[in-house]
Amino acid sequence: MASTGLALAPQGIDQPDMRRAGAERLSLALMDARNHTLQLLARYEEAADRGLQVPRRPGLELPQWIAGHVAWFAEYWIGRNPRRSQGASCPADAPRLGSAEPMADRWYHPLLAPHDARWDMPLPVGADLRAWLMDTLERTLEQLEHAAAGDDGLYFYRAALFHEDLRGEQLLRQAQELGLALPLQPPAAAAVHDPLQVPACRWQLGSEPGGFVFDVEQWAHEVDVPEFEIDAQPVNWSQFVEFVDDGGYDRAELWRPEGWDWLQRAAQAEGRRGPRHVEQIGVASGAVLQSFFGKATRMAPQQPAMHLSWWEADAWARWRGRRLPTEVEWEVAAHRAAGRGFRWGDVHEWTAGTLRPWPGFEPHAWTRHTEFEATPAFGRARVLRGASFATRSRLKSPKARAWALPERDDGFTGLRTCAL
Repeated sequence: MASTGLALAPQGIDQPDMRRAGAERLSLALMDARNHTLQLLARYEEAADRGLQVPRRPGLELPQWIAGHVAWFAEYWIGRNPRRSQGASCPADAPRLGSAEPMADRWYHPLLAPHDARWDMPLPVGADLRAWLMDTLERTLEQLEHAAAGDDGLYFYRAALFHEDLRGEQLLRQAQELGLALPLQPPAAAAVHDPLQVPACRWQLGSEPGGFVFDVEQWAHEVDVPEFEIDAQPVNWSQFVEFVDDGGYDRAELWRPEGWDWLQRAAQAEGRRGPRHVEQIGVASGAVLQSFFGKATRMAPQQPAMHLSWWEADAWARWRGRRLPTEVEWEVAAHRAAGRGFRWGDVHEWTAGTLRPWPGFEPHAWTRHTEFEATPAFGRARVLRGASFATRSRLKSPKARAWALPERDDGFTGLRTCAL
C-alpha cells in the first residue's frame, strides 16, 4: 500500500478482519478513525486560511459538514438510539433521544440539510467542531463498554467505524479534486505479468452472514463461472497511452453511444483529450504528467492509470479487443489467483456489471441517511471492485462492492480486462 504520509493506525486495527472485531479492538479503531478525520480536517482548515474555497457543486462537500456528519452519525445511531442493540434490523424511524447539540439534526441529518443548503448554514468550525468530534467519540466509547457482545450488539459501532473510513476516503478524493496539497504517494509501479487463466467453477458471490456486512453485499448466492482469462494487474499508464496515441479519444466506434456523447460534452467543456487531471502525455515514453494533490507529478509507465470514467475504461477494453470483467470473475480471481500474481488494492476497478440487488438484499436503515444507499443507484450505476491506495486497509475486502455513475472520474478508479 502506498504511504499516506499521515499518522499510521496502531497495529492490528487497520486490517480487513475488523468486520468481526470485538469491543476492545473497535474502541481503538474508532479512536484511530476519528484521529484520521481530525488530521484531514486540519489540512483543509490550513488550506482555507490560505484561501481555499469548496465550490457549491455536485460531487463536492464542505469538509466541516463531512466531519460534523460523522460525529452526528455515531450519536444518532448509537448515543441517541435506544434500539441500537437490534443491529441491522433497527428501523430507520426508531425513536431518538435528544442531541447534546440542539442544532445537530438541522445541520447534519442529510434529509433535513440538503446538499446545496449546507453552504448557507452556520456550521461549526475550528475549536467548536473539534470539540463536537471529541465529545461524541467519548460518549460512543463509553457506550461501547456496555454493548452486548455479538453482531447485533456491535453492529452500529462497526457501522460508525466503516462509515467514518468511507468519509475519510471521500475527503481524500475531494482533496485531489480541489488540488489540496497532502503528503500522499501515488500507487507504486508494478511489473507487468501475463494474464491469468482461471478455471471454471461454481462460486458463492457475495457475503455470508457473520460479522459486519454492507447491505449491498447481501447475500451469498451460487453462480456458475465459465473459465476465463483476466489481467494480473490493472491497466497501467504505458498501456493507456497507446490508446490515446492511436486516436482513442477521436474514434467513435470504440465508444458506446452514451459514452461518446459524454466525451463530446467533456471535450467541449474542458478540452478533454485524456483522463481527468492529466496535464501532459508522453507518447514516446509512456509517461504521464498528472496533477496529484495539487502538484504536477510524473506518473511512471508501469503505475496504474487512474481517474478513468467507466466510459473510458470500456472504450479502452474495446480498443484492446478485450472486455471488462464481470463482478463474479473479479471476485473469483481475487480469491483464487492471489497466489499467482493477481494484484489489487491500488485503484478501484470498474467491472462490466450494472449495480443490481442480490437475492436477499434488504437496505440497512443507516444507509438511507447517506449517499451510500444503493437502492437509488440500482440499474444506473456501474460496479467498482477492489480498493485504492486511499482506502483504509480495514475496508479492503475482495467481497467489497462499490458503485458510481459511469461518467464519474473523480475517484481513484482504473480498470483491468478479460479476454473475449
